[in-house]
Amino acid sequence: MLPLRLVIDTNVLVSAALKPEGLQRTVFLLAITKPARLYVSHPIMEEYLHVLSRPELKIRKGLRRQLLQLVKNHSYTVVPSQRLEVTGDIDDNMFLECADAARADYLVTGNLRHFPRFWKKTKVITPREFIGLVAPHLVK
Repeated sequence: MLPLRLVIDTNVLVSAALKPEGLQRTVFLLAITKPARLYVSHPIMEEYLHVLSRPELKIRKGLRRQLLQLVKNHSYTVVPSQRLEVTGDIDDNMFLECADAARADYLVTGNLRHFPRFWKKTKVITPREFIGLVAPHLVK
């Protein structure tokens, strides 16, 4: 089976931290498990750390460290070759830049309105759509 090449928006990782039983946690676990391949860039890792550290989210330090360590241990880092200005939120361009560099199949986000539905060969989908594709038996 060919690996699925994935990029995950920060909102999916935050939801995975806040809702252990949620679809986003399942998406994250599937993304770091073969045959999937999770791709990140240095700006994405910085964003993950910054957002997961926000005091108002009340994410325990241990959980935050664990999630970031899982990402580091089970992801592939790419260096985007070009800057993009495509998304509705300028801060979200880094995810398309990463997807472009990784030649990702999917960018998984809870914020579809900030992204085009497709970017080159990358399809932008919700966590529910992703689960429906790779593990439809898990969607209720």
